[in-house]
Amino acid sequence: MPDSAGLLDLPEGFSYRLIAKAGEEMSDGFLRPGRADGMACFSHPPSSDKCVLMCNHENWLSVEDGSPFGPNNELLGKLAPGKLYDKKADGSPFFGGVSKMVYNLKTGQIESDFLVLTGTAANCAGGATPWGSWLTCEEEMLKPEEGPGKHHGFVFETPSSATGLIDPVPLKAMGRFAHEAAAVDPETGIVYLTEDNRNGLFYRFIPDTPGQLEKGGRLQALAITGWESANTNNWPLDWGGGGAGRVKAGVEYETYWIDMDDVESPNADLAVRGHNAGAAYFCRGEGMAYGLRPGSNTGEIFFNCTQGGATRSGQVWRYTPGATGKLTMLYESPSSDVLDLCDNMALAPWGDLILCEDGMGSQYLRGLTPEGQIYDFARNAHDDENEFCGACFSPDGKTMFVNVQQPGMTFAITGPWESLKA
Repeated sequence: MPDSAGLLDLPEGFSYRLIAKAGEEMSDGFLRPGRADGMACFSHPPSSDKCVLMCNHENWLSVEDGSPFGPNNELLGKLAPGKLYDKKADGSPFFGGVSKMVYNLKTGQIESDFLVLTGTAANCAGGATPWGSWLTCEEEMLKPEEGPGKHHGFVFETPSSATGLIDPVPLKAMGRFAHEAAAVDPETGIVYLTEDNRNGLFYRFIPDTPGQLEKGGRLQALAITGWESANTNNWPLDWGGGGAGRVKAGVEYETYWIDMDDVESPNADLAVRGHNAGAAYFCRGEGMAYGLRPGSNTGEIFFNCTQGGATRSGQVWRYTPGATGKLTMLYESPSSDVLDLCDNMALAPWGDLILCEDGMGSQYLRGLTPEGQIYDFARNAHDDENEFCGACFSPDGKTMFVNVQQPGMTFAITGPWESLKA
């Protein structure tokens, strides 16, 4: 249904609240950073009326607007020592990072909001952990020779219980690459990771101590049994792909894992080395979700490949952990009119996958059913027609939160979710 405010078109019976905008002053006196991207929702003990939103901000080295410190960084002096991860060559701060919002589900209002992590680069997606933290992932791989003071391209852990800025500590054992999203298997504590690279890998991190990622672990990359160094993008051969139709929806592949070394990768060559060792290429791995679909007793990892497929408009994959893990392409977009560059994703309480588009023209939130059917749920009606990102559900499943990256808006959507299940 058309939105009279020109922001968000939704099905009949659904409504939204615009709960946050980039540039607003937050509770800590800083400004809400621009380019809200990946996001997760956590419970807020002891009040079931509230929830916590941990939100990434995908501010790259080249981005000049959307700083939490104001147009001329006049608020930078408010930062306590050691809380800024890095500065640019000109001495100005990086201002990627994470903000936290405490949202009251009863009143529909944000009660407090503040920075949790700052000074990082291009915090794109990430993933929630079962122990209540948000893994935020740097997509931009930078090194000191390019201007910054430190290497970038790492994962940082930010607790949802944080009450202000944390010390920025990169989890270097989880690898340095174009990190996109993360998903944690609660049974094992293993963290699965996507790479936003046209020739990227699908990784897992096996922690030495589950739930304590800072203590280190092993990084591995997925390989397909009997198809070593696979290219799963389904692009035609003359596009440099593995061949249109090489991977078919619904076909299950057995897999194994390859240990990675030199994971801090100063030469940014982790994917190339892994592929040469037999790991499979995936075309721009982005959004991820872990969950059990209704009727299933086995947790599964779902992830998007944004430019995978013969039309280069998106693939949706499932990995089922086990002694011999199984990999299945669930869906390949036949056209950008049907699904246009699926990016972030969420697993809905009723079992559908909610896919955030990052394509051209009108951007949609699309649903994908377990039977492989695509449907439209929401359309960005704003004139900027910018990407959706950060879709996630409240603990009670009654509210879906989602960002529109530009001009920077966060929405809370409610309505008859049971109608979608039906």
